[in-house]
Order: sequence, then structure tokens, then C-alpha cells
Amino acid sequence: MLRPFRAAGWLAGLAAVIAASGAARAQAPRPVVRPNVVFILADDLGYGDLGVQGHPTIRTPRIDTLAAEGARMTVFYAAPSCSPSRYQFLTGRYSIRGTTHDALMPESTAGLPADEVTIADLARSAGYRTAAIGKWHLGTLPGFRPTEHGFEAYFGLLYSNDMIRPWVQTDVPLRLFRNTEALPGEVDVSQLTERYTQEAVTFIRENRSRPFLLYLAHSMPHVPLGVTARFAGTSAAGRYGDVIEMIDWSTGAVLDALREAGVADRTLVVFTSDNGPWAEMPARMLTDPRVVATDAGTAGPLRGSKASTWEGGVRVPFIARWPGRIQAATVTSAMGAAVDLLPTVARAIGAALPAGRAIDGQDLLPVLEGTDRAGRSEFLYLNSTRLEAVRDRQWKLRLTAAPDGRIVTELYDLVNDVGERFDQAAAHPDIVRRLEERARGFARDTGATVPGTAPDRR
Repeated sequence: MLRPFRAAGWLAGLAAVIAASGAARAQAPRPVVRPNVVFILADDLGYGDLGVQGHPTIRTPRIDTLAAEGARMTVFYAAPSCSPSRYQFLTGRYSIRGTTHDALMPESTAGLPADEVTIADLARSAGYRTAAIGKWHLGTLPGFRPTEHGFEAYFGLLYSNDMIRPWVQTDVPLRLFRNTEALPGEVDVSQLTERYTQEAVTFIRENRSRPFLLYLAHSMPHVPLGVTARFAGTSAAGRYGDVIEMIDWSTGAVLDALREAGVADRTLVVFTSDNGPWAEMPARMLTDPRVVATDAGTAGPLRGSKASTWEGGVRVPFIARWPGRIQAATVTSAMGAAVDLLPTVARAIGAALPAGRAIDGQDLLPVLEGTDRAGRSEFLYLNSTRLEAVRDRQWKLRLTAAPDGRIVTELYDLVNDVGERFDQAAAHPDIVRRLEERARGFARDTGATVPGTAPDRR
């Protein structure tokens, strides 16, 4: 005998099945999609040099849009000069752990050691195509070059565009390189940004069908400045503005190439700078009309500039876009640093961190995705081999040697005093002691020197 159909019971059962199915979908792990990675690094771009960072006259619509489509970190640290910053970005380690403590010269015999593991090494081991375009500045001799550190292809300058006479007393000619071969002819700095951009766009088009990592390191706004004729004299901010607006155009061309190749939605794009603006150039740089004092940017509200460990020397713009993973229009004051790029990219592409070595960086994806509002708890401010400052969340302790040999101890509250105007050391001796001990501990671990403290020779 047939049982009567009970609609209420059937509907309740169907609802339970649907609910269970929805819960299972909600709990299922999100499929892993390995992104392409494009890392754009400007040279000497100041914290306040972009429209999105508050510059009143420099127009950067493509970079501003990149920030609107992704995340912008307002507290992101590099090193105070070129080579140490590049070491930190590529290895995830503070520069004191390697041999590139200062900007390398054309005749330098130092460089990125062969045993260092770079972002490109990790990406290549994960099946990525890799290319470096632009300024390298991690060594010129065989063994130190990009193609010996995970990059399958390279086009650019091995060091800064000012490393020729009269600015640097060297007889080594400045030459563009393709892979390991120097290209003939003098370098025209006005063409560098466009040539780098053409190489980047070509690389994206040729590798649209497989994962890739592209490192585009501009030679500017490091002096001497140069732009093509169509950008010369177009910015209300003068020659320096022309250069930044051309870098903005370049960024747009790269973003357009990603879209045209059909890979924009699965590409992590990062834009940042290697250090603050060179606002206090030494006299040797002002001996030729091709470089003038106004060829420098601004650190905005920050104190100091390139070559210093004041905030203006090391705090730089940072923007990241990854559609579907990073929410648009995110602005965060969580702390990040150059050393964080390697672990962040490693996590994104599914690569293991290098074994058997100290990694100072941490994964920034939780910050960029909005699940971590704090980021790093500390940052260590190295200037060459000297540890000059320590930041622990809101507090920054500076330890520097005065010309007369006295050790100057200063404490700043960077949450309420971003311009580092009000020394709080006398009011907070306990914080001073704690951060001094952290500085001594890092020095013991790495061999860094701390003003007023004898180096550990163990």
C-alpha cells in the first residue's frame, strides 16, 4: 500500500540536504591559483612623489588606479640605499647577512653571493619563467649577475646611471647588458624607461600561456634624469615630474599588456621604491648641469631622505594588486618591509622558503587580504653595517654617533609623530632600555655594529 505523500517532511529533508551541501561548499578549501608576479621597483622615488600619496602636481593616474584596485600600505620600509635594498627585496634577509652593505661601484668586487636564494630562484624551481629588466646593482662580475641568480633573461644596467664621470671617478664604461653581454654604444638615459617598458611588454606577451615572474627595476628617478621627447616639459612639477609621469605611463603599459594577454586577473602586481628621495645630494653630484638640486623628490610628511635612517630615507610607497585575493581600495597602516617580499611571493606561488638560512621577512598576504591589521611587530634600520634604529610597533629608538663622538639616543612615537619631531626618550626610559637590548641582540646575531656598543667578535 502506498504511503501518503507528506509535503512538509519532504521539503524539510530537501532543505537539510541543500544546507548541508552549502556548508560543505563553504568549508571546502579555496582552489590554489598560482599567480604571475610583476614587481615594479622605482629608484629614489620619495614617499610623497605619487598622486595617491598626496603630491599636489605630479600626475600618476595609472599608479593611482592600481592602488584603487588593490591595497596600499602606508608603513613600508626599504633600506636607505640602492644595493642593500635590492638584496633585501630579492632574498628576504637584512643586508647585514650578505656582502652588499653599501651601494656597489663599477669596480666593486663584491656582489650577491652565489649561495643566496632569490625570489627568482624560488619561482624558477616552481616552473615559472623569470626575467629581470632594468637596474641590477648587486654586482658586475661573473657570479653576481641576474642570470646567475634565477633570472633566465636580463636586459638593463648593472648599476646606477650616474656611475660615470663627472659624478663617479671611474673609467668603466656605462653599458646596457643583455643577459651577460654588454651592448655597444653609449647609454642614452632619456630612452631607458621606454626601452625597459618595451622589454617588459614583450616578455608578458611571449609568456602569457605559462606562469612568469617579471622584475622591472627602473633606473629613475635616480639622477641624471631623462625622458623621451613626448614627456619632456609636460609636468607641472618640472623635470622630476616629467620622469615620474613617464614611469606612470610605463606602469600603465605593463598593466595594459597583462590585460591584453588575458592574465591580469591572475597576476600579483607590486609597485614600490628602493629608498627615499635623494634630496640631499653630495656636492659631487652638482658639478654638471645635467644634475641640479631640484632633480629630487619629496618624502612628504616624513623627516630625512635617502642615505639616512630617518623615516624619509627608508619609508617608501607600496601598492599591491591581485584581483580576487586583495580587496580593492584597501589602505592599511600595518607595518611591512622589503624583506617581506620573498616570503609573500613564496606563499603566493606555492614555493617553500629556503632551508638552512635566516629569513627576516614574513608573509604579507594576510595584511594585504585584510585579515591582519598589524603586520610586522618590528623593523631594524640598518645603514651600511650600522644598526641605527629599532622600531617596535609605535616606538622607534634611534642610536647615532654625534660628530664629537657622543651617542645620541632618541625615542619617537611614530603613530602620533610621524615627522619625528618630539624626542620622548626622557619620558620613557623603560622603552629605551628594552629597545637598546633588542639592538644589542640583533648585533650579536648578525655582526652589525650599534653606536655606543662594542661589536660582538664571537
